[in-house]
Amino acid sequence: MTSMPRGGAAHVRAVVRRRRAVAVVGAVSAGLLVLSACDKPTPRATVTVGHNSVSTEAECWEDGGNLGQEKAAKCALKKGSDSIDVPQSETLRIGVDPEIADTGWALWINGQQVTPVYKKTYYSFQGVDLFSEQQGQAAPKQLYISVVEQDKADSGVSKSYKGVWNFKLVNDDA
Repeated sequence: MTSMPRGGAAHVRAVVRRRRAVAVVGAVSAGLLVLSACDKPTPRATVTVGHNSVSTEAECWEDGGNLGQEKAAKCALKKGSDSIDVPQSETLRIGVDPEIADTGWALWINGQQVTPVYKKTYYSFQGVDLFSEQQGQAAPKQLYISVVEQDKADSGVSKSYKGVWNFKLVNDDA
């Protein structure tokens, strides 16, 4: 049988405790480092047609700032990768996070604003035919819509644009 000198066991326990403490501090530090490297996700916008929905984060986002109209318009022209099939005359529903609704948002089609600014988290466009034929032209097979977070312009004050969410609508009847 081996014996440790008096106080040896206490020394071993102290060393083990220190190692555990160092390991815990290291794990916490590594976790905080990983979290600090992550960007805070942007608010989300959702498009729903029938029973199908698609949701995305912002294509362009300026948290606490202003993209400016030119940058927002340029961003709204980017082609959305999240697509949804839209049958003719189906109801198009747009849902936004409350943070977007607090500022206000408008629907843009192919880079052009087509609605007034809404301050609601949800808006339903009943029976809209987005793919109607235009003066002798065939109905488009797809179009791009954007939810653009923007405030209403007060008299003499320019609008601010905070974010753009892009979606691709596919003509289900083409």
